[in-house]
Amino acid sequence: MSAGRTVNSKSQTWGTPKKYVDTVRDFFDGTISLDPCSNEYSIVNAETEFSLPSKDGLKESWDFPTIYVNPPYGSDRERGTTIKNWLVKCALAKENYNSEVLALIPIAANTSHWKQSVFGKANAVCFLYDTRLKFLENGLDVGKGAPMACSMVYWGNNYDKFYDEFIKFGAVVDLSHLHNEAIGKERSMLKLG
Repeated sequence: MSAGRTVNSKSQTWGTPKKYVDTVRDFFDGTISLDPCSNEYSIVNAETEFSLPSKDGLKESWDFPTIYVNPPYGSDRERGTTIKNWLVKCALAKENYNSEVLALIPIAANTSHWKQSVFGKANAVCFLYDTRLKFLENGLDVGKGAPMACSMVYWGNNYDKFYDEFIKFGAVVDLSHLHNEAIGKERSMLKLG
């Protein structure tokens, strides 16, 4: 999971904390079909895992029933990608394949990637209460806390189950009423027209 992340320690791989992996697995009834952002130390253990440099998760098909994504948070200058590309892929997996997708991402509601791929596309979000979520570094629970607040975003069809599984980690908000809705600037433009 290091591709694209600005490394602020000696770690080259960052992983999802066990309590979230366990809950994602429970949410998906025991089976995570795809982890497109895996690494050699990952504890996700999805049925299919893509990891750089052998498989670029952005270039592979995401035609899988259940997908868990902990994307690189920074820019990958070599590939010319950012977190925005990963979130577009999450929304498209739901739209094109009816996949159930969960993504652990920074809360950045003012960014274009939230405006384009979360609001109006995702079904729910859990704003995690962990003040500084501690990612695993090289598979070990020794990492520093993240410098930003994080969330678990859900593109899928079972809001009630998402709520039941993730409410223990933070505020869960239903976003489904925003689908096909003009939001913010788009809404202002409609009123002017």
